[in-house]
Amino acid sequence: MNLPNLLTLSRIPLMVIVVALLHPWNDKPIPWAWTAALCLFLFGALTDWLDGWLARRLGQVSDFGKFMDALVDKIFTMGTFVSLLALGIVGLWALFPILLILAREFLITGLRLVAAAQGKTLAAEKAGKVKTVMQITSICLFLAHGAIVHDFSNLKAGETLVSWTVQVAQAAQFTLILACLLTLYSGINYLVKYWNVFTANHN
Repeated sequence: MNLPNLLTLSRIPLMVIVVALLHPWNDKPIPWAWTAALCLFLFGALTDWLDGWLARRLGQVSDFGKFMDALVDKIFTMGTFVSLLALGIVGLWALFPILLILAREFLITGLRLVAAAQGKTLAAEKAGKVKTVMQITSICLFLAHGAIVHDFSNLKAGETLVSWTVQVAQAAQFTLILACLLTLYSGINYLVKYWNVFTANHN
């Protein structure tokens, strides 16, 4: 297991830690847990760029790395989205866009598995990378909103941040909707481009 692949897989335990920090223990939030969760999530998002850069730099690009990078991205973002929904951090209005995103991710992962069975590796498309960035941005904004409300609201130095609470919440909601639209677009584009993988006759 090389370093780039270890960085890729590290996003899964990071996601679990982020969710654990957001979970209220004994009905009381952990002090500064939201800020810590935001920092850890940002670090996890950074590894999404770092693992690919290191793989190219060290000459360790592999089919396993390409497949796992795309799969772990989905686990990292969708696991966090579903957890935010389950914990009541994101309102029930977000159920529909999150389900659409989840459906798209399962479908494209299925396509990748079919391709892998045929000895093909489908690398991530540019549109797919853009939607991932938008999903990460949305999650970061939701976490930032929570950090402002729970960690900075009682600090005099945080008064400026607190004044932006509503705007950050609105930006988080807007980017989630935009992420959903981009996810659907990239999914349709992916299916059209690689539909022959599904329909190929190997008899």
